[in-house]
Amino acid sequence: MKVVAFNGSPRANGNTYQALKLVLAELEKEGIEGEIIQVGDKVIRGCLACGKCVRNKNERCAIDDEVNDWIQKMKEADGIILGSPVHYSGITATMKAFLDRAFYVASANGGLFRHKVGAAVVAVRRSGGVAAFDQLNHYLHYAEMFIPVSNYWNVIHGTKPGEALQDEEGVQIMRVLGKNMAYLLKLIAKGKGEIEAPEKESKVYTNFIR
Repeated sequence: MKVVAFNGSPRANGNTYQALKLVLAELEKEGIEGEIIQVGDKVIRGCLACGKCVRNKNERCAIDDEVNDWIQKMKEADGIILGSPVHYSGITATMKAFLDRAFYVASANGGLFRHKVGAAVVAVRRSGGVAAFDQLNHYLHYAEMFIPVSNYWNVIHGTKPGEALQDEEGVQIMRVLGKNMAYLLKLIAKGKGEIEAPEKESKVYTNFIR
């Protein structure tokens, strides 16, 4: 099994990276491979609302950049972790541009991430962590992913790179998340072929203007 993690921080080795490493360390103890992909220092354009991913259904965004490679990595993975620092009580602009496009392409192509295990982690100096954590979870919910939990919200605190490792509670949160994510991944793998998955329903769209 494999989990791919995305670091939305402009700092490749900052506190978001440390949080992701803590989670992946627990997964690796259980024999689950992990990979971190650096997103936050890339130039990623936002969704153009062109609708080509819906019309073409080729699992690609019309903007030809790294996002298309990342979508395929997410499709192939058993689990996905989304990580971001906090900018004005939200995730980074680059991370949002990536997620908007990736998850829309996934939805337009039959739900590429459906029933994968997905988790979100956030690194913050002081406040706004829960708001950013909630924002990341929106993508996981919309994609019908299974979400493991920890013993608190998945937020770790620190300012300078590496300071998050001094947040003892935050470190425990990431460690417990990793253990629970590994457990959920194994349960799902064990159940495949034994328990029938619910049939996917076509999305109902309601417009409130009559």
